[in-house]
Amino acid sequence: MILMSRLGGHITLDSWEYGQPRKMNDAWVSIHPAGHILGSSQIRIEVDGKVAVVTGDYKREQDPTCAPFECVECDLLVTESTFGLPIFKWPPFSDVMDEIHAWWRSNQSHGKTSVLLAYAAGKAQRLLSSLDASIGPIVLHGAIKYPTEAYRTSGISFPPYRTVQEFPTKMDWSQCLVLAVPGAQGTPWIRRFGDVSIAMASGWMAVRGMKRRRGVDRGFVVSDHVDWRGLIHTVDESKASNVWVTHGFSNVVSRYLTEQGKQAQPLATQFLGEVEQDSEPGNLEESSQ
Repeated sequence: MILMSRLGGHITLDSWEYGQPRKMNDAWVSIHPAGHILGSSQIRIEVDGKVAVVTGDYKREQDPTCAPFECVECDLLVTESTFGLPIFKWPPFSDVMDEIHAWWRSNQSHGKTSVLLAYAAGKAQRLLSSLDASIGPIVLHGAIKYPTEAYRTSGISFPPYRTVQEFPTKMDWSQCLVLAVPGAQGTPWIRRFGDVSIAMASGWMAVRGMKRRRGVDRGFVVSDHVDWRGLIHTVDESKASNVWVTHGFSNVVSRYLTEQGKQAQPLATQFLGEVEQDSEPGNLEESSQ
């Protein structure tokens, strides 16, 4: 449902249940929960008794909107390292939600609309599922509405929410929490809410100075990727004798694993994504030494 909401209902999909192996030439292939977002998967490939697992994006924290990460034992593990530095250590999600609710209430008392920026698919739904609607109305940006509806169709429950168009033209937004995509910042769409306090939910908010660079009032540390501790724990738990590290701080992670006596190496990726856009990896790597 998420792919259809993103790519259009005309696409043809072959759905595949977790843990159900399929024979592909000489390999047995199965998919397993990655815990990243709804439907995210790792791929397990077995040939002649040797097993490789490609994690894709994953996280180890609890998330009510998707199946939890399943650690799969293997000989070769290919792991992401988006947040592969010791400075990235995620706080308990429940504690972050308490901070978000306190920020929302404080803004209400000061007559400000609370605008929380988060990625449209995955993170927005994770946040929405844990928001306390008794505090005030929850408003969704249009780009968040459609993946949220795909989640609901898949059986994920949420507190009541509405889009801007469902409210009266003349509206006091100061009691609302508006869940919006980062691209909405600074646009006429946000200016309609009057006096606002803007916050961002992102793993990058763990980096000192990132809130200022993003031009937001508050930063909440919430990520749909594994942090440093979870990454190292996953490598150990997988019992992999070889580890390939990609997408992120692969040099740092592979060097650390090698120092710990493991066979590890960085694996180049053509997709830099968040690292390229947001993190200035060279500076962050220097700060971790």
